[in-house]
Amino acid sequence: MTEQTDIEQTGRQFVLRGATVMRTPSTSARENLYVSDGVLVEPLTGEPAVVEATGTYAVPLTVDSAVAQRPVPQRHVHDLVPGNRATFALVRRPVGESQIRRMLVIDPADLAAVYVSGHLEARDGRPTRPAGADLSDPAVRETWVGTWVDPARGLEQHLMADGRYSETRNGRADAYTGRYWVRDGRITYLDDSGFWAFGELLDGTLHHAGFVMNRRCHGS
Repeated sequence: MTEQTDIEQTGRQFVLRGATVMRTPSTSARENLYVSDGVLVEPLTGEPAVVEATGTYAVPLTVDSAVAQRPVPQRHVHDLVPGNRATFALVRRPVGESQIRRMLVIDPADLAAVYVSGHLEARDGRPTRPAGADLSDPAVRETWVGTWVDPARGLEQHLMADGRYSETRNGRADAYTGRYWVRDGRITYLDDSGFWAFGELLDGTLHHAGFVMNRRCHGS
C-alpha cells in the first residue's frame, strides 16, 4: 500500500482505492471506501486524498461478544458501509469470516494499515505513534489503565500507563506481553511475540478474541 497524501490528521477526507472490502464478516466486494471526518460516506465529490490499496482486504474490526452485547438494531455498527465509523484493518491476505468474528490476529508483514475512526493507527506493520502517547490524557488513562479479568477463562489483562500490557493466563504471569493503543472505545495490541490484535470497550466491558473482561482495579 502506498499513500499518495498525508491523511493522518483528524477531519481529512480520503478515498481508499482498490481494496476487496469485507462489508460484513461474510460478504465482500471490490470497491472504494470513502472517509470523511472518521466516518464512511457515499462517494466524495471534489479531489479527496487517495490511498492506493489494490491487492489488500479491508476487514471490519468486529468482536462478536461486543456485537452480542448491543441491542439488535445496533449490531451492524462495524460493517464497512456508509454511516458507520471508518474502523478497519487492511490486510495483505484473504481473511475468513471465523477469523474476523472470533480472533483476528495479523502478522506485521501482512498488515498494510489499521484505521480507527479514520485515524491511521498502524502502517506497514508498524504503529504510527509511541505506545502510551494517548494515555497522557487523564480521562483516557482513567478509562483504560488497570487490570481487566475474565475469570471464566482464567485471564487477567494488565493495561499499564506506559502503553504496555501483560497477560496472566491460568496463573501464568506474562503469558503475553506487548504494547497497546486506544482510541474511541477501541484497543489495538501489538504483541512482543509478533502479532497485531484488536478489542473493543463497550459499557465498561472489554471484549477481545473471545474474552469478556471487566476491570478489577485501576490506577494512573
